Amino acid sequence: MKTVVDNGEHEQQVLETAQVIFKPSPIHGTGGFAGQFIPKEAQVIEYVGERIDKGESLRRCEADNPYIFTLNQETDLDGNVAWNPARFINHSCAPNCEAEVIDGRIWILAHRDIQPGEELTFNYGFDLEDYKNYPCRCGAANCVGFIVAEEYFEHVRRQRALAQESVCLGLSERGSC
Repeated sequence: MKTVVDNGEHEQQVLETAQVIFKPSPIHGTGGFAGQFIPKEAQVIEYVGERIDKGESLRRCEADNPYIFTLNQETDLDGNVAWNPARFINHSCAPNCEAEVIDGRIWILAHRDIQPGEELTFNYGFDLEDYKNYPCRCGAANCVGFIVAEEYFEHVRRQRALAQESVCLGLSERGSC
């Protein structure tokens, strides 16, 4: 079955399965949702795209392409292609899925049991370079406010606390905060 989604630039048809459907997301744009119960560790959907070398990957990353995954030391995968519905799966700081390379292919796997209708999410694993340009809207209780890998959560929380202290110090000098 195909669904028409608006990717912000134009509408396009996206292939759906019984397991994954695509519709407007409260997190961002279009999201992937469980069409049926998905058990923990199940392969949810393959993340497909164009295989590119590291030089081309760097060029596309510098052009703000956020859909690139590392496959191995020589090759990356650019998922910013029309035939990759998995690119619509949103980031979350408390994801129910994870991306994993299995036999040279990228699979989105269920990190836990997922109920029908639940939005599918995974942590995009961004590093700290320019992280402030990528605000997170996942709404999770542990959301750090930016799309970063879990290993950077504490760093981002410390930076936000320091920024808040700085604001409060400035305001307290004027009698508020």
